[in-house]
Amino acid sequence: MFAPYRKILSAPGAWGFSGSGVLARLPMSMVTISIVLLVEAVYHSYALAGQVAAVYTVAQAVGAPQISKLVDSHGQARVMRPSLLVAMTGLVGLAVAAMLHGPSWLLYPTAALAGLTVGSMGALVRSRWNRVVENARELHTAYSLESALDELVFVVGPVLSTTLAAAISPVAGLLIAIVAAGAGGFWFLAQRATEPPASGRPEVGQRGSVMRSWGMVIIVVVFISIGTIFGSVDVSTVAVAEAAGVPGVAGIVLGVVALGSLFSGLLYGAREFTMPAWKRFVIGVVPLTMGLGLFALVDTLWALAAVGFVTGFAIAPTIITGNALVQQLVPPNRLTEGLTWVGTAIGLGFAVGSSIAGRVIDLHDAHTGYLVSLGAAGLAAVVALSTAAVLRAITTTGPRVASR
Repeated sequence: MFAPYRKILSAPGAWGFSGSGVLARLPMSMVTISIVLLVEAVYHSYALAGQVAAVYTVAQAVGAPQISKLVDSHGQARVMRPSLLVAMTGLVGLAVAAMLHGPSWLLYPTAALAGLTVGSMGALVRSRWNRVVENARELHTAYSLESALDELVFVVGPVLSTTLAAAISPVAGLLIAIVAAGAGGFWFLAQRATEPPASGRPEVGQRGSVMRSWGMVIIVVVFISIGTIFGSVDVSTVAVAEAAGVPGVAGIVLGVVALGSLFSGLLYGAREFTMPAWKRFVIGVVPLTMGLGLFALVDTLWALAAVGFVTGFAIAPTIITGNALVQQLVPPNRLTEGLTWVGTAIGLGFAVGSSIAGRVIDLHDAHTGYLVSLGAAGLAAVVALSTAAVLRAITTTGPRVASR
């Protein structure tokens, strides 16, 4: 099973950029939950915590595609080094403002500054694989590896955040995320041999957004809905665990979901598929959304973990296939921008889900937040099923894969 992974990792520089990319992506599983834990602990409001987390993720949704455009045109290191410094500064400002119990309005601009400039490290890593692999089969394995590593990050990150917050300080998880962003990010950007070449300023007719493609619109709408599920599940699980008197268990439950996704991602990448990507995408969305929607129907943390582990097996394959569809829909010199929209859509949905769920929890009870997950799950399934014919028509030309 691991032979395909050994082959792609034998490419020059692959271990270095993929490994450093894992550390650089650790904040994506820690920042939002750390913000929720910190703000709720200091200001005693899930609504405020969800809103600040939402500001961060919405700002990232706005900023990341624009940063990716610059990355495609001018190169990863040239754009991301100063951008990452600004993002770290914003997160430090948020941590200081919260720990000093400053006015709550101070939390919003610092969160926005960090989100606008943090970019999408996952897209940067995946775009490098397009430079070092030789064919579509290897690219499928590479994307599967990165999705599995994403899930590893989501196994470790929430557990680390909640454990540090409970055992040391509410701000500890956010501080570790800042350190990981700096250490991993600058280590990744120092590896210039595998960095994709800058394409230069696009021609006048190519300066619009890749979102002009109907296929990209469909993918983004589906992933916004999936992100809404993730955001509402995260906030609701933290609230349920705190209501039960075991706040540290929230990270374990969320980590178990990611663990199921990690296993499925590795298995998925080791196989070769003849079924077209659009069909695998639709087939993956339906069980994913149905399973995560079931969170609204179970009432214990251990039942949540069990349902989440099984449902997690649909997460990585769906995200892998979504990235593969992007590969078919955007020009090679706009790939970083296209891949960023997948993460951006999930992040935007996460902001919506966490904000709405936080308000619902404040008005009712912890478990009611899962009703937000159920509604978003239904929307994702409906959109995927109703637009399957459109995706099939748009992607019949097959994927474009960059060679060495």
